Amino acid sequence: MRAAEIASLLARRADAVARRLLPQGRRVGKEWQAGSINGESGSSLQVRLDGEKAGTWADFATGESGDLLDLWALTSRISIATAMIEAMGFLGVSNSPVDGVGPGREYRRPTAPASAAPAGRVLKYLSEERGLSVPAINAYRVRSTPGDDGIIFPYFRDDELVLAKRLKLERTDGKKDIRPTEPGCEPALFGWQAIPNNARSVLLVEGEIDALSAWEMGYPALSVPFGGGKGAKQQWIEREFNRLEQFDEIFVAMDRDSEGKLAAAEIAGRLGIHRCRIVEIPAPHKDLNDLLRARVDLKPLIDRAAYMDPSELKSASSFVEEVIREFYSPDEAEPGFVPPWPKLHGRLHFRWSELTIVNGVNGHGKSQVVGQIALTAASRGERVCIASLELKPRKLLMRLTRQATGMDAPVEPYIRDVHDWYRDKFWIFDLVGTAKAERLLEVFRYARQRYGVRVFIIDSLLKCGIDESDYDGQKRFVERLCDFKNEHDVHVFLVTHSRKGESEEAPTGKLDVRGGGAITDLADTGLTIWRNKFKESRIAKAEAIGNPVDDELRGSPDAVLYCWKQRNGDWEKQIALWWHRDSFQFVESARAIPRVFVEFTSRSTARATA
Repeated sequence: MRAAEIASLLARRADAVARRLLPQGRRVGKEWQAGSINGESGSSLQVRLDGEKAGTWADFATGESGDLLDLWALTSRISIATAMIEAMGFLGVSNSPVDGVGPGREYRRPTAPASAAPAGRVLKYLSEERGLSVPAINAYRVRSTPGDDGIIFPYFRDDELVLAKRLKLERTDGKKDIRPTEPGCEPALFGWQAIPNNARSVLLVEGEIDALSAWEMGYPALSVPFGGGKGAKQQWIEREFNRLEQFDEIFVAMDRDSEGKLAAAEIAGRLGIHRCRIVEIPAPHKDLNDLLRARVDLKPLIDRAAYMDPSELKSASSFVEEVIREFYSPDEAEPGFVPPWPKLHGRLHFRWSELTIVNGVNGHGKSQVVGQIALTAASRGERVCIASLELKPRKLLMRLTRQATGMDAPVEPYIRDVHDWYRDKFWIFDLVGTAKAERLLEVFRYARQRYGVRVFIIDSLLKCGIDESDYDGQKRFVERLCDFKNEHDVHVFLVTHSRKGESEEAPTGKLDVRGGGAITDLADTGLTIWRNKFKESRIAKAEAIGNPVDDELRGSPDAVLYCWKQRNGDWEKQIALWWHRDSFQFVESARAIPRVFVEFTSRSTARATA
């Protein structure tokens, strides 16, 4: 919950809040009047209690004004962040839609590096080459290495050191040499020590020097820790997500290059395009320090900072590279990821902003198919959230671990290795039973924005709290899934069930998906997995009575994966698959071995003994 939202809720209870914060004041008409923020009697400070301006206040003696959250912080002598927590307690609301989403990774706290106040070469570099003043250097607590050959940038949060970086004055092979002083520290934002406690807006920049430069130009700023780009470069977002909620406006001023643009788009998309405004660095300047040294006024650039256009509105010319790729490049070049089976590469692709239906009869392997797909996506660097509403997490992860290791009973250290691999790749929606569709989507949105998850799996539609005969309800839910995948540029897999037929001996198709026709109409891709139960039963009977199994029967496929819809592709056919029981994987031939997604260092001891 952002600061503006809390202030809006406080405004609805303006009378009660005013009495709490200014107990010696009194009501006069539509206003609560007091002497000052100290709460004594008087009339200089007036809080509007009713009407469109309810919740606003002004102190006519000092010129201060704001909303009730500002007033809460001022009267209590606390920061906006702390005031938000206290106000939420007063209102009886919770800040986060989920508690403990995602794995809690442990980070080390660095030892404060030996350092001194900048002087000599370091001070000369900062002041003469970079145009920074001593007050700016002190505001960010920048230090010098003992040998006066480098700069220490300390990353503080609530006065605790969480990360420190060292910049060498001498370049290495012509490149800037800046790195953390210790490994394994928390990715965080640089500059919290310079941000006023009552700030409701903030500037995000790409480097520590840029943060100091912005301060010089009148805009205290925070710097991202690992520069431009997207994905892993912006892992700090999940660590700083809650803390940034105090800001109603976030101005994003990344470097004027392709990496800076990628970073700005990811930051705005995850922190909210409704409150992020993009500051354009004008040519020929590269970054904020260039602007400072060229004496360019930052205020007009801040004033002109624009919100990102809706993702749906684009110039046709911006698609040229994608169109060329569509003509000439292989499927691998498309945004998204490929299926687990190489024979489908170039035929089927899981793209962003798509919904895929995975359908089948009970017991035919739908969950195993989406498990393999999830592992494939994770192995290519994507983050995955699984809502398995039919299996408890321990059962789901036991199956997934068999698939990840390619064996039925990995030893305990191997299982721990696999779960370490899961740490920043998989999130689990921990609820078995009927989930409310609204809650499910709320958690998905949170996982996307905070943790950058891009692949979502719902297993299955029958457990989403919608009656099987409620076709309108199913349609509304699938429409909302489509809105979600389009808005957040993700891929959603929805497991559905086939209608019951006379037997399981023939594959089902599009018209056999249980539920209303809108489910298949709205999907981008439709898949059905069918197990060859006829083969299984024939082999089981022959083996039970000791008869030989016909070679032709034994060599026939164990399963068929049928693609009956692909809106953004041309291939709609089927492939044969074979079931590898130990690994819970479908493989491409009777002699194929399963894929090992996570290697174990000592393969000879990877399997547990009976």
